[in-house]
Amino acid sequence: MPRTKRADEAGGLYHALNRGNARATIFHKDGDYEAFERILSEGLQRYDVQLFAYQLMPNHWHLVVRPSKDGSMSSLLRWVTGTHTMRYHAHYHSSGEGHVYQGRFKSFPVQDDDHFTVVCRYVERNALRWELVERAEDWRWGSLWRWLQKSEPAPKLLSPWPIARLPNWVDRVNAALTKGELDAVGHSIRRSSPWGEKDWIESTARRLGLESTLRSRGRPRIRQLPETTNNES
Repeated sequence: MPRTKRADEAGGLYHALNRGNARATIFHKDGDYEAFERILSEGLQRYDVQLFAYQLMPNHWHLVVRPSKDGSMSSLLRWVTGTHTMRYHAHYHSSGEGHVYQGRFKSFPVQDDDHFTVVCRYVERNALRWELVERAEDWRWGSLWRWLQKSEPAPKLLSPWPIARLPNWVDRVNAALTKGELDAVGHSIRRSSPWGEKDWIESTARRLGLESTLRSRGRPRIRQLPETTNNES
């Protein structure tokens, strides 16, 4: 099956993620998280991409980004995953022992309205959802903890948001997403399909060549013809 076309348009908002190979742990200790943040900072200096939200989990990571040039998100994330893989193997003396990541990163376009804020909540409460912390802001390896500091710790990672952050943001992040929101984000992660209002989804899919991500997978169902009666005498 051919790969789904990658959307990577200047000015667009995207949720991107990648996982450890076979969902294996890729961050074993605090130093691993710190090393990845340094790599991410280096990548953001190399490539023209803004980072609005992120969370590093033991076996995967999530980013919400906006490339300023066509193709710069893909360039950034190829460099980040490649550099992380190289330094991971060097640190753990594991060269030749298999892949660090399951494959290339996944991503999907997000509409710049309430859908963007829902995706940021999804990302920033990931550790809470998986019961790694009691409050979302307690997870050290993400944008919510970083945003709440008096000044952003080094390395600098975050860009100002493209829309106003909603009031009582921390409480909103700690509040569970609805089943409908979780299902919609999960569907877009699996299919790399745009997420937003219906008209925006359709126009974005046409513009970016992502129409296939909106279609059901699998072979089309064969419609059975109705049985006919024999009226011949």
